[in-house]
Amino acid sequence: MTEIFDNIRGIYDFSPPCEELQPFVEFFSESSSERTAAIAAKKDFTVEMFPSWTPTFWINLGAPYMLTTGHGSYHIPPDSDILVLRDSTMTRYNSPADHLFSVKFFPGGLEAVLGISQTKFVGAIVRLDQALPARLIAQIKTATEFGQRKTLIEDFLVKSLSRRPKKDHYTQLVHDTIGFYEQAAMHLNTTELASHHFIHSRTINRYFHHVIGLSPKKYFSIVRARAALAGFLANRQQFSPEAFGYYDKSHFYKAAHQFTGRRLSDFYLR
Repeated sequence: MTEIFDNIRGIYDFSPPCEELQPFVEFFSESSSERTAAIAAKKDFTVEMFPSWTPTFWINLGAPYMLTTGHGSYHIPPDSDILVLRDSTMTRYNSPADHLFSVKFFPGGLEAVLGISQTKFVGAIVRLDQALPARLIAQIKTATEFGQRKTLIEDFLVKSLSRRPKKDHYTQLVHDTIGFYEQAAMHLNTTELASHHFIHSRTINRYFHHVIGLSPKKYFSIVRARAALAGFLANRQQFSPEAFGYYDKSHFYKAAHQFTGRRLSDFYLR
């Protein structure tokens, strides 16, 4: 299964965050054992995910799995829980007994809520107890259902957020810039985005490196490629690459290849 091209979300239950966490947390999710078994057909399977630079907690409630990233391969035992930045293409090798509880943050959300900079996790797979109390992780793992697990972690994150400084200039500017870029139909370059905030392009580059860990140009190329690929797959006949800031289809195809490492024909002709 491949993210964007296949419905990898079909094997998970999802729940949105409470209002206080909405600017920082994208969702909570948990594997559905029934749908996982149905899709896997009692066989091992893979889930390939493309870069997103979104810090994510993976709490393992089921079988061990293998994880391959752009930085190496890792064996994750049943009792191991990790934090991944998703700064490269990642592939999880799972069994039908896969059972994962996840918390996915927006870029910069981990620092805004827990005061932990995601830039320190570039190229690394990190033990989750470096970000969460071991006692909380144990409570989440022993809870009996998805709703209980979500309540435990959500309450902790809300309390942590309430203790954080109310204003973080770096994070707020990056958050606002991402929103403005999406509202502008992904047509603006770094200089234009900086001008919107009345700052120099070097300043906005510094802010993005400080909060996310890469330049705005590289980050927005990922955002645009993801959105354009989703639009292309939803309606190939009426897809317009210009609507996503690409010059033409050749420009889009090249960007898609750079993002996924594969040609689009590998997917949509199968």
